[in-house]
Amino acid sequence: MSEMSQTPRSTSAPQATVSEEAPSRADRSLDPPLERPLDQPLDRRVLLAVAVAALGYFVDLFDLVLFTILRVPSLKAIGITDPDELTRIGKRLLDVQLIGMLLGGLAFGMLGDRFGRLKTLFGSILLYSVANILNAFVTDVWQYEVLRFIAGFGLAGELGAGITLVAEILPTAKRGLGTAFVAVVGLCGAVAAAVAGKFLAWNHCYLLGGSLGLALLALRIGVAESGLFEETRAHAHRIRRGNPLQLVWPPRRAARFALVILSGMPIWFVGGVMFVFAPELGRAMKIEQAIEPPRVIFWAYLGVVVGDVVSGLLSQWIQSRRRTMLGFLVALAASIVGFFLIAPKGPWHFYLMMSAVGAATGYWAIFVTTASEQFGTNLRATAATSAPNFVRAMAVPITSIWLYLKGTAASQAAASGTATIEATLWLGLTCVAIGFVATLLLEETFHRDLDYYEH
Repeated sequence: MSEMSQTPRSTSAPQATVSEEAPSRADRSLDPPLERPLDQPLDRRVLLAVAVAALGYFVDLFDLVLFTILRVPSLKAIGITDPDELTRIGKRLLDVQLIGMLLGGLAFGMLGDRFGRLKTLFGSILLYSVANILNAFVTDVWQYEVLRFIAGFGLAGELGAGITLVAEILPTAKRGLGTAFVAVVGLCGAVAAAVAGKFLAWNHCYLLGGSLGLALLALRIGVAESGLFEETRAHAHRIRRGNPLQLVWPPRRAARFALVILSGMPIWFVGGVMFVFAPELGRAMKIEQAIEPPRVIFWAYLGVVVGDVVSGLLSQWIQSRRRTMLGFLVALAASIVGFFLIAPKGPWHFYLMMSAVGAATGYWAIFVTTASEQFGTNLRATAATSAPNFVRAMAVPITSIWLYLKGTAASQAAASGTATIEATLWLGLTCVAIGFVATLLLEETFHRDLDYYEH
């Protein structure tokens, strides 16, 4: 049985053209897509949908990075003061949040393909906003764990639903710019979180993040749903929608999904190890002045914003998602090496090199766009929502391996600082190498029309 079928957008029952591979441009010539002319201006409802997706991701990343910034002060506020305990419990809370995101990605992805991109988008925003408001009132670690899991579960749905919506409502030639705009606005949320973490109390930061999410829900009126989703829903009796098992069968589709995840995995080595445990890296480098998490997040995500702008424009210029991602992975390997050569010279060298590493991870928008383009309309939200959260969840085993390598090397070396540096450097380069090979094996999707179904 074939892996994928393509159907024209019409109100009649779908008559599929079958292909063993992802649909090519030649396949689509049999069923011309109903594309907007490139010179036709986008209507207000489409622009509003792009704006809401972008602002949703702003709030999403604001809340997502808050724990990185507030890990130490919030745990100290509930009585955890030992440095080793701060690291151990901090990792456990991060793991709980990431596991929540993994499960939430599957759940919200399925809901997005079954009930619509918009309902999923706003349900996600509501859940993580309420959870983050409640985070401001935790008094014990177990409460923190429960709320970080719920917040993670909710945070999982926003990006995939927003990117899927934007990719489907924009013309093919403009969707890369649209998704890059969403990512850039969203990443500014991380920069805003860093500023808030610097000047506000930890619990006030959580209250602010949750309140921003609830305020965003007021914009839900008048936002356009994806026309491709509406047409797929019209054929609900003929087309399976939002079934996560379709991601693991047949094997060729499972391999495609695995390659997507592995291509983005190096980003969350950086986010899960280098950004979160930056204070530990600073101590390992024997930098006299303590490394401040808010400054790390500010400079790191400022770099990520620049990287996402560059990757979006570069992808449009060379008309290739895959080559853009490969170029950024090469830059990421070089920046990780450069970080350990230059950052030990002082705190500002540390922050500026963290910004350079962040810029090299700026292919995140292209990665999420690629994840949405790799799968048919009936499975697109499931794939585009779950893939980024599988990538984020990769930080759980990656940080565990990092802690193991750091501890093992420290037991064999005279200085644990050297062990921390070596473990981070070699694990980072290994993750980048895996991501590079996975990206090489992915199909190019820049010109792909998204009007097709998974069989």
